[in-house]
Amino acid sequence: MNMNDKLKEAFDGIKAEEALKESAKNFLLQKTKGYTKVRPANRWRLIPLAACFLLIFLGGWLYFTPTVTISIDINPSVELGVNRFNQIISVTGYNEDGVKLADSLDVKYTHYGKAIRQIMENDDVLSFLSNGEIIDISVIGSADGQSSKILSEIEACTAEEENAYCHYTDSQEVDAAHEAGLSYGKYRAFLELQALDPSITTEKVQNMTMREIRDLINTLSPQEEDSTPGEKENSQQENGHGYGKGKRNGNGQGKSSDK
Repeated sequence: MNMNDKLKEAFDGIKAEEALKESAKNFLLQKTKGYTKVRPANRWRLIPLAACFLLIFLGGWLYFTPTVTISIDINPSVELGVNRFNQIISVTGYNEDGVKLADSLDVKYTHYGKAIRQIMENDDVLSFLSNGEIIDISVIGSADGQSSKILSEIEACTAEEENAYCHYTDSQEVDAAHEAGLSYGKYRAFLELQALDPSITTEKVQNMTMREIRDLINTLSPQEEDSTPGEKENSQQENGHGYGKGKRNGNGQGKSSDK
């Protein structure tokens, strides 16, 4: 066999091999339909995985959504965000002392009762209270069992403190308070003070203690000839928005109860 015949035989073999490959490829494409369709069984396998991701998402959303806010004001002003499981999910300071107090607390992801006790036992808070300062605690949320229970537990926790005042409110003024850079409790006192002196600004009251704000309100309020000093203080403490409960503290628009 000469050289030309050998080359021809070699090329014929290559062509035959390519034809065989093409034939096999067409056969597989016909049988598998080019793998363009996902088997139904594979889709069903994804359902448990999707359900798992959905549960994780919903669980996280429920856990990290606050349902109640607890505003605590002395001069430190802090707010605690509470979720539907009664766990603290946020601690926010609303002035310099409030930021300092918030940073010193180790209450995130714990029960709100533990958080309140830790705040009431804080050295700076004890120092303020021993000097006659006022601690004002507002429970802000919907009128449901959770808010009522939280308020009752806070009242019990502060029962021995003469200058502790507790309130409940579902006021819409919370957003306005935060826009003004104030906690809700201090903002409520600011509105009361501003009604007596329109020149008062949020900047001025931000670092005032609640005692200083309350004393200024008492000074600016019209004197009632028939009121004793004790009655005067009580009437000032019973101003607010929403439904209030607490020692010497209530609400001008709803029911109030003294302990």
